[in-house]
Amino acid sequence: MSISTSIWVWIAALLTLMIYSFLYKENPFYRLAEHIFMGLSIGYSVVILWYNYILPRIYEPLFFPPHQWSLIFPILIGMMTFGIFSEKYNWLIKYPLAVYVAGYAGVQIPLQLQTMILRQAEASFLTPDKFTSLFSSFNALLIFAGLVTTLIYFYFSAKREHGLGGASQVGIIFIMIAFGAAFGYTVMARISLLIGRMQFLLQDWLGIM
Repeated sequence: MSISTSIWVWIAALLTLMIYSFLYKENPFYRLAEHIFMGLSIGYSVVILWYNYILPRIYEPLFFPPHQWSLIFPILIGMMTFGIFSEKYNWLIKYPLAVYVAGYAGVQIPLQLQTMILRQAEASFLTPDKFTSLFSSFNALLIFAGLVTTLIYFYFSAKREHGLGGASQVGIIFIMIAFGAAFGYTVMARISLLIGRMQFLLQDWLGIM
């Protein structure tokens, strides 16, 4: 066993233990680590925001030639968001919020429609190239059945009769499989983070492994 002599490893290990102490109960050590994390995160974000956005996109275009005076209008719109801190001028936030929502919706709706609906529907079509082997044929039919039955489950305009009820029940099975896979992937990702921290504590800090 060879315990690390690096001060940074010790700091990281102690902060890790302070965070995990919350599993027992909330305590001052956890709060200290939480405040350190929030302070470092906010400080890092402010520096990144200043050097990557404010300086190159606002300060330099306005105060160095060629001057881009057209940026004044969006800057003023953005500054209206600070009206939320004033009871008298908090109504100003409605304008930048409206611009943001409208712009985001205008960009994201066609993009999401293309990627999340049209592309996936196109990939679910039963084309001849998907029946080149027994496995690919079964896979294509299974995906197509899952697509159709899931859509039937969310189709509420018709009565669940003439086979629609049974198809919707099959759709529930596919939905639960998808939810289970997503939940399992999330748990696996969290467990991998825990394993990484345990390896750091036992190997890099204590030198046991």
